[in-house]
Amino acid sequence: MAKSDTIKTGLHPRNKHRGRYDFDQLIQANTELAPFVKLNEYGDATIDFSNAPAVKALNQALLKQFYAVSTWDIPKQYLCPPIPGRADYLHYMADLLSSANAGVMPQGSSVRALDIGVGANTIYPLIGNHEYGWHFVGAEIDVSALKNAQHIVDSNMLSNMIELRLQTSTNAIFKGIIKQGETFDFTMCNPPFHASLADAQAGTQRKWRGLGKTTKNAESTVLNFGGQTTELYCEGGEEAFVTAMINESKLYATQCLWFSTLISKATNLPSVYRALKNVNALGVKTIDMAQGQKQSRIVAWTFLNVEQQRSWYS
Repeated sequence: MAKSDTIKTGLHPRNKHRGRYDFDQLIQANTELAPFVKLNEYGDATIDFSNAPAVKALNQALLKQFYAVSTWDIPKQYLCPPIPGRADYLHYMADLLSSANAGVMPQGSSVRALDIGVGANTIYPLIGNHEYGWHFVGAEIDVSALKNAQHIVDSNMLSNMIELRLQTSTNAIFKGIIKQGETFDFTMCNPPFHASLADAQAGTQRKWRGLGKTTKNAESTVLNFGGQTTELYCEGGEEAFVTAMINESKLYATQCLWFSTLISKATNLPSVYRALKNVNALGVKTIDMAQGQKQSRIVAWTFLNVEQQRSWYS
């Protein structure tokens, strides 16, 4: 099948998905992908990215080929994440950690990461463990999602590197997850960014229009793109969730080198910076990311001064 050599320069230099997908190799990794692959008008192999089974088959192939994940599946209506963008987050966090380690990128199981909202897909721990050997704790409030995530971990024999914990409180983020005396090199989060179901449906309709698709009703658009309530929206949306996370992070100021979260809406940045100022964060980093036409960014913060950061790895 034809493929171009286009390089996605917006992705991190260490990202394995900067070139176009090689569907011949991907089909070898996952034969179930084959029926979904077609040639577009330019003669390039591609899939219909509005087709949930096609996207899932692609993810299975990518995870198997690039990250040695032999078994991966998610139940219907759970988010099927874009792997290149998820990998970018981890590579940028590796860069951030190296800044506190004399430019040396910390690797191995002694580096501990906390994924807030690990979901049914477990994408961040799977990629981060393979790329850097990091140990992950994944926190999730959805029992069904956590059960599926545990199945993925167990099926790939990664229980010694990926630990999953249930968040039992709807009003807590780190509380009940971070244990007394426990430390993490960084936390990460892909927060729910909609404020309501209606907001989520409208956002999904915009995605469909961007793909040149039409929808019969708002409910079907949410279902086709995937995502449970806790994945898509929360009261107050992204701004409220991240503000609560920032306020709670202060309680664990000395137990984590860097806290971080994705921020999908640039309009939320001023309130995020105000919240960080209110909790007296000593260091704040904003890292811009781009995948195609989508613009996003990581906001990371620490309560440790420069000397404390440098001594973290000593």
